[in-house]
Amino acid sequence: MEDPIKSLQFALEKYPQRVELAPVQDLLMDSARQNDRRPAFVKLAVPDEVVKSLRGKRDNQDLILLVRIPAEVSDRVDSRIVLPGE
Repeated sequence: MEDPIKSLQFALEKYPQRVELAPVQDLLMDSARQNDRRPAFVKLAVPDEVVKSLRGKRDNQDLILLVRIPAEVSDRVDSRIVLPGE
């Protein structure tokens, strides 16, 4: 599958137990905001298997995504009130 969003949706629907999630805050080693000399960056500590899956042939690589969930969405996770459009 070429489209990462379709791949994520498929994996969450069909193989949720195989999808691995880790909050970036738990992996964060270093970060810096953008300035005139360089772009903003984050430095993450990840398991060696993740690094290995980023190297090699593209057709045999794991798909690794950085997903952002806005705070207002996460705040609604446990809410039982259904808002218009949900």
